[in-house]
Amino acid sequence: MAISTVNRLITLFDDAFKGLSRPISIAESERFAVLVHQSMNSKRRVYHRVEHVFPMCVDMQPIQVLAALFHDVVYFQLDGGFPPGTQHLLQDVASEHLGDLTLHAGLPEDTAFQVCVALFNFQAGQTLPPYGGTNEFLSAVVAARLLAPHLDLESLIAIVACIEATIPFRAPSALGETAADILAKRVAQQHQLWLAPADASATPAFVGTALRAAVALGNRDVSGFAKSDPGVFLSSTWLLIDESNAQLANPGVYSVQEYRGALVRMASFLAGLDATTIFQCYQDSPGREDIANLAATARRNIDFACEFLDAKITSIAIIEALVLCTGRDCPISMFLGDIRCEGGRPDRVEDFLPEIPLTQLVNDELLNVFEKGRPLESNNDLTASPLTAFIYRCLGHIGAQKAFVQAQQMFAGALEPQAFLQGLRMDMVLGILQACAQIAFSRRAALLDLAASLEQSGVANEEPQPL
Repeated sequence: MAISTVNRLITLFDDAFKGLSRPISIAESERFAVLVHQSMNSKRRVYHRVEHVFPMCVDMQPIQVLAALFHDVVYFQLDGGFPPGTQHLLQDVASEHLGDLTLHAGLPEDTAFQVCVALFNFQAGQTLPPYGGTNEFLSAVVAARLLAPHLDLESLIAIVACIEATIPFRAPSALGETAADILAKRVAQQHQLWLAPADASATPAFVGTALRAAVALGNRDVSGFAKSDPGVFLSSTWLLIDESNAQLANPGVYSVQEYRGALVRMASFLAGLDATTIFQCYQDSPGREDIANLAATARRNIDFACEFLDAKITSIAIIEALVLCTGRDCPISMFLGDIRCEGGRPDRVEDFLPEIPLTQLVNDELLNVFEKGRPLESNNDLTASPLTAFIYRCLGHIGAQKAFVQAQQMFAGALEPQAFLQGLRMDMVLGILQACAQIAFSRRAALLDLAASLEQSGVANEEPQPL
């Protein structure tokens, strides 16, 4: 029998405090669990929901478990502010003005907060970077202030360090120092300041233990990049696309160009990732060989996701071209059909696509994901990609890559939508057009006129040119 989510959280809190020989009342564990549960279940969250916490905690030490429970409790941009139940912990820390979140000029003086601001290296009056540690910092403040009455300062420093280590994708500094190296220096400074002002001999051992725990938790947070099945990594990527694009929260309502924009942004982000900066190490923990293997797997997964997204972008580019050749941008469901509906299975464009035999060379792994779908469900999109599978089968892997380049030219305004369509395999384009005409009845006449124009231009292009 499954235990409810909030009760699982209560158990994790209770066990972690017992593991530190600092047991607290079950009522206090409940209070912490309810705060985490409420904070991480906002409507905008898709990936960073409370379910993300549980795999973070598996086989972790109590310090890491407490850090994992709190590490994503604040997501200011998604939640539209501080989560319920945390305002009293954060209102004296920062405030929003004209879209920017800024630390107050006069910062609080409690030790828990001072440890947080020092380990994250933020300054009074600073405008916090939207995606440069702000949410991790605010989550750490919530954790430190709630846990301070129950834990010693060494444990608090270690927990805040663990949360800081979950800031992802940080390259080494100009001096070659990694994020873990820099964090180690700050942890040492805080330990000496608060706990060993007269005798610093205990600091190195504490720093080593704290940093190894922090790096392990940070690596667990990005462990999806090291999945052996790239389809699983792709599923997580899709949840992030859903989460980071508010307009996609309304399936069937978002437009063709809005959907394309979401795909392009994620593809650009992934293409710019350096796989060697995803996983961290500190003093050979993990070992060099392990880090190299993790980076290699991450690179493979990123490349796979980029190829998948490029093909998806190409398929939506064809739909966008049909849309723009026959009118304005419109809800994607107008051309492709609804994802789901209450009255049964809705008509979808793939129901009307012709059968075209596979004659081109393809990446079988990619085609399998297009046809069979990603492992995890998305509320805002199909898990399978039947239209993309059709296009990928028609063009082959190399042909799809060439079409993607042409699609980018169309997005940039360097290629007219009809010219983009004319440059593609015509039986494929006409097959998609005829299928869309079955769905988009308000554009049916315009689509059929476009088909005639494309067929005529295709014949003209095939006529021999005079010498």
